[in-house]
Amino acid sequence: MGFDGPVWPVHPTRDQIAGVRCYPSLADLPGAPDATFIGVNRHATLDVVTELAGMGAGGAICFASGWRETGDGDLQDRLVSRAGTMPILGPNCYGVINYLDGALLWPDQHGGRRVARGVALISQSSNIVINLTMQARGLPIAYVACLGNAAQVGLAQLARALLADERVTALGLYIEGLGDAAGFATVAEAAQTAGKGIVAIKSGKTAAAQTAAASHTASLAGGGAASSAYLRQIGVAEVNTPAELLETLKILHLHGPGLGRQLCAVACSGGEAGLVADLAAPLALEFPPPGPAQVGHLAATLGPLVTIANPLDYQTFIWGDGPRTTEVFATMLAGYDAGLFIIDPPRPDRCDPASFAPALDAIVAAARATGKPAFPVASLPENFEEDRAIALMDQGIAPLMGLETALAAVRAAQVTAGRAGWRNWTPIARTGPLTLLDEAAAKARLAAAGIAVPRGVTAPTITSLQSAAHDLTPPLALKGLGFAHKTEAGAVRLQLVTLDGQEQMPGAIGYLAEEMVTDAIAELLLGARRDPVYGATLTLGFGGVAAELLADTVTLVLPVTAPEIADALRRLTLWPLLDGYRGRPRADLGAVIRTALTLQEMLATDRMLEEIEINPLMVGADFAVAADAVIWKDTP
Repeated sequence: MGFDGPVWPVHPTRDQIAGVRCYPSLADLPGAPDATFIGVNRHATLDVVTELAGMGAGGAICFASGWRETGDGDLQDRLVSRAGTMPILGPNCYGVINYLDGALLWPDQHGGRRVARGVALISQSSNIVINLTMQARGLPIAYVACLGNAAQVGLAQLARALLADERVTALGLYIEGLGDAAGFATVAEAAQTAGKGIVAIKSGKTAAAQTAAASHTASLAGGGAASSAYLRQIGVAEVNTPAELLETLKILHLHGPGLGRQLCAVACSGGEAGLVADLAAPLALEFPPPGPAQVGHLAATLGPLVTIANPLDYQTFIWGDGPRTTEVFATMLAGYDAGLFIIDPPRPDRCDPASFAPALDAIVAAARATGKPAFPVASLPENFEEDRAIALMDQGIAPLMGLETALAAVRAAQVTAGRAGWRNWTPIARTGPLTLLDEAAAKARLAAAGIAVPRGVTAPTITSLQSAAHDLTPPLALKGLGFAHKTEAGAVRLQLVTLDGQEQMPGAIGYLAEEMVTDAIAELLLGARRDPVYGATLTLGFGGVAAELLADTVTLVLPVTAPEIADALRRLTLWPLLDGYRGRPRADLGAVIRTALTLQEMLATDRMLEEIEINPLMVGADFAVAADAVIWKDTP
C-alpha cells in the first residue's frame, strides 16, 4: 500500500521476512513501536503485551483467539491488566487497515486501495469486513478496524477515534453487541454535529426473541426491537445487508446524514418506473407528483405522448440528446430533495455503452444545476462497472447498485438526528429471581401512581367474593390471581351478570372481580421493562389476547417525551383505528400518553421494579383504563 515508515518484524530465528530485516526480540528493536501486530498464541500474547507496555509502545492488536469467547474470561482479564494504559484491540481480532496513509496491521488479504478521504468501517466480524473491502461499487474506504472481543477498547472509543480524523466522512458498523450504549450515544451525537453519518448492521437480533418470555412485552420488545429503537433514537441508520450498508455509506460519504424525504424517480421505461413505485411502497418512501410548473415545462420538452408523473417514464424520444435530457432531469430534480435516475449501461465486454453517456452526463449536470443529490441507479448491481462508479463518485455523484438495495439505502440515509443530549438509562444488573405481583397488587400500584383501573374487589375464594362484589355493576370480569398469563391458564371469565355458580380455578391464589370497561375504541398494550444493555424500554401497540399475533408494536428506549410517544403511536399499522377511522370516534391519546409517561416514572423512581405491563389498556374517546396488569419486581 506504499507505506513509507519503518516496519520491524520480530522473530526469534529468522534473519528477514519478505526482504525486511527481522529482529530476534522486542528488546532488540531500535525503539518503542507506535503500533504492533501480535501474531503469537494466547499465552505468549500475555508476555508480549507486558513487554510492549513496559517499553512505552503506542498500542497493539491481539490476534490470537481462545479468551472470553471460549469461556476463558480470567485469561482475558489478565491480558487487560498487563496492557495497563497501552491501548489494545481484541483479543481475537484481525486488526486495522489505514487506506489514507497506507498503514496496515492485518493478517489477511483485502480488496481496498489508497484514498485521500473516505468512510471508516468497524466490525466485530473480521470475515464480514474483509468481504466489504472486496466491493466494486466505487465506495472510498479510509479505515477498516476490527473490535474482536473488545476487552479494553470498545466500540465507542474506536468510533470516536476514527471519526476524529477529518478525512473520514462517515462510519459503517457491523456490530453484535454495543457494550457502552450511553458512550456510543455521545459519539453518535458528535458525529451528527460534525455532519458525519453512521450506518449499522446489528446482528444477533433473533436469539433474545426466542427466549421464553414471562409477558407479552418481553416477547415483543426482545431481540432486535430494543437495539433498533436505540439506533433510531441516537440518529444511527440501520440496514439489514452488507450491500445496503455499502450503498448507504456512498450517500453519507457525499451528502452527509438527513437526506430529504421528497423524492423523484426518472426512468426511460414504464416497467422501471412501475418497479420503483412497487418496491418503494413497503419502505414508505415519498414520491409526490410534480408541481404545475414542472408539469408544463416537462410536457413542453417531452411532447404529448409522455405522461408527466412521479416516478416519471420519459420514454426515449430524447435519448441521445444531451441538452434536452439535462433539461428534463434538472426540471424534475429541482422540485424535490433528491432524485433517482434508473440507468443500466450495457456490459462493455459484449456491448457498446457509448449511447448511455449523454444520459449519465445529464445526471451529473442536473445535480450541479440544482444543487440536489442525483443518484444513478442500476437495477442490477453488476450493470455498473467499478471504474465508471469511481469516476462518478469523484464527480460528487453516488451511483447506487441494485434497485431494491438503492431504495433501502435512500431510506436509511433519511435518518434524522437524535434528540440533543439524550442518553439511555444506566442498566441495572439483576442477579436473583424476580417476584410476580398478582393483578390486584399490580393494579393497586398503578392506581397509586395515578393510572385509572376498573372498580373491583378481591377475596380468597369465589364464595367469599360473591358477597364482596354486590356493589359492582355488571357486566363483570372474574379473574384468578397468581398467573402471568391468565387467559392461557383458563383463569379469566368475562361478561358475567352474576358470580353465582362460578367454579373455582385450579392454581389460583385468590380471586378478583371487576366491572368491565365498555365503549372502548381499542385495546392497547403498554409495557415498560428493564433492559440489560439499553437501561429500559417502553413498548406501545395493539394488545389484548392477540397482542403477539398482531405484533403491531413500537419499542422506544427510555427516557422518552410525550411528543416521542405520540410519534411512536402514529407509526403503528393500526394507527387509523385510534385516529377516527371511517367516522369512528378518536381515541383519547392524551390519556394513553400520560399512562405511558407514568410507567416511565414508576421505573425511574423504583429500582426494584423490573417490568410493568398493561394489557389491555382499554381506550375510549375520553378515557384510558388498565383492564389487566402484570408487574415483576426484584426479590428483596
